[in-house]
Formats: sequence, structure tokens, C-alpha cells
Amino acid sequence: MHKKFVNHCTIDLSIIPDGPILIKSGKEGADPTKPDMEFVETYHAGGRTIYLPGSSLKGAIRAHAERIVRTVGEEKANTKNLPWANDPLNDKYEYLKNQSSSYIYKLSSFTDQMFGNTSIASRIRIEDAYPDNSKPVKTEERNGVAIDRLFGSVAVGPFNYQVCTAGEFKTKLHLKNFTLAQLGLIGLVLRDLNDGWFGLGFAKSRGLGTVEVKLNQAVVQYPGCILSEDKKEICAFGTSKKWRHTHLLGVGEFLTEDDAKLYSFPYKDSQDSPVAAQEMELGFGVQLTWKEGTVNDLFERSVRSWSQLLGVAK
Repeated sequence: MHKKFVNHCTIDLSIIPDGPILIKSGKEGADPTKPDMEFVETYHAGGRTIYLPGSSLKGAIRAHAERIVRTVGEEKANTKNLPWANDPLNDKYEYLKNQSSSYIYKLSSFTDQMFGNTSIASRIRIEDAYPDNSKPVKTEERNGVAIDRLFGSVAVGPFNYQVCTAGEFKTKLHLKNFTLAQLGLIGLVLRDLNDGWFGLGFAKSRGLGTVEVKLNQAVVQYPGCILSEDKKEICAFGTSKKWRHTHLLGVGEFLTEDDAKLYSFPYKDSQDSPVAAQEMELGFGVQLTWKEGTVNDLFERSVRSWSQLLGVAK
């Protein structure tokens, strides 16, 4: 399904430290005045700055998504049609070799279908999170030691490390060709990150890494659609398919029933919303926009589809 582009969601969000956080640089510098563990840095907006790498954010988000599906599902395929996550330590993906792309997707776990594996590409892309210049970043150095659990003495250290304690880092999360259940799972992960159920970076078990997640905006786009003349319907190019102008649509809605079955996409995958569709830039395509303060409405509607997948919809 990477050959087509039927729907796309962009979530604009800010990550705000709710305490000290540290995403460690992968190397130690030669400058003796710097701490043993430095925050990862890059050049951005004309200067050197700390930032949150998209790869680090994606890893943390994927790990918690897998925790969620293992909580409500199982680690191996089952007859209950529950979502599941594979065993990353022992799964060699032998069963995916020499298979068609649709069959590889169908055999992959729910989280692999979203985040990818050695045989299929990821549907999720997360941009690096850079500091908002209007919210000054504050960093400080802290000291620590590693205690020998047997003798109670110092095993390693003392050492010092750099942490960020204030600022605001802006990023975007992109999800393409998604089902509404997949979008709902992303909403649950971001909710849990904001609630402090898991953290980012180094020393999470020692109080570092907790953050606040601010949802600035979400845009859902249907690039292969147009609005009807009265702006009351979303119309797909090349087919007779039409939907109300307020409908949130999953990938299966844009496919034929046979094509949806090839990938095991739900053929009926839509939720009504209070947001009216508008034309995309240049007058080609359709989009629905949730402004700041209303993005949770998008996730609440997507979580309904996630609940339906689990068979617990109200």
C-alpha cells in the first residue's frame, strides 16, 4: 500500500520538559570542560542547539504502542482477532520471506504494520523536535554515581551529565495510509506520554524523561478526493464513492472490497466528526483540520475504531 497515497494525518505537537530530560549524544567530546554525558546537539536556525531526535521519539512511541497491544492482545497470532506485537528478540521474520507485499502486511503484527519491520516500510514518520525560540531552553549539569548493589560502595563515578529542565520542542508526526484504529493507538500513546506513564531518554527509572505533550493541530488529508459543488460531500477521483463532508476516513474506505481484503483493512472504516472538510492548497485534495484545543476530539473518534477492533465498543 505504499504505491498509493489515499489518506495522511499530520499531528503538530510540542514536547515540554516536566523535569530534567537527557537524550545522550552517541560520542564523548575531547573538551574537558564539558560533562561526561552531553545532550545531543545539531546546527539549526543558524546556530548550535540541543534537540530531540525523531528516531528517539519514534523508538519510545513504538515501545509503548507495543506495551498497549500486548496488554489487550497477545504476543502471538490468535483466533480472537486481537492486535498483537511480535517478539523483537526472537522473531527472525522467516515467514515473511518470498511473499507478496499484501501478504507480508497481512502476516505482520499490528505494530509492525504501523512502524515497519525488515520486510515492510513504516507508515509513521516523526520529525526532529527543535526548540521554540520564544521559549528559552535551560540546561544544567548534574552529578551522579553508580552504587555497587553487593557492597554498597561506589562502582562507577562520580560522573556528571547535562540535562534540559525547561523549553519547548516542536515536532510533527506523520501517518500515511492509516486505519482509524492505528490513529487511535497513536492517540493513546501520546496521552500516556503526557500523563507520565513512560518517559524519554536517559535514566527514566531515576526520575528523568517526563514531559508534557501539547497538541497544537492535526490535519487529515485525502489527496485523491475533491469536494462536491455544494461542499457537502467528499468525492473520490475515479470512483463513485462519496462521503459526508465531515467524515473521518480510514484507508479501507478508499479501496475496493477485494483490495481491502488483500491487506485485511476494514472496508468500512469511518467516523463522523464536527469538522467540515476544506480544499487542500492549490485546490486539489480535501482536508479536515483540528485546531489547538480540539485535537483530542480526533483521537477520541479514532479510539472508537480501536475499541471496535477489540470488540469493546460502547
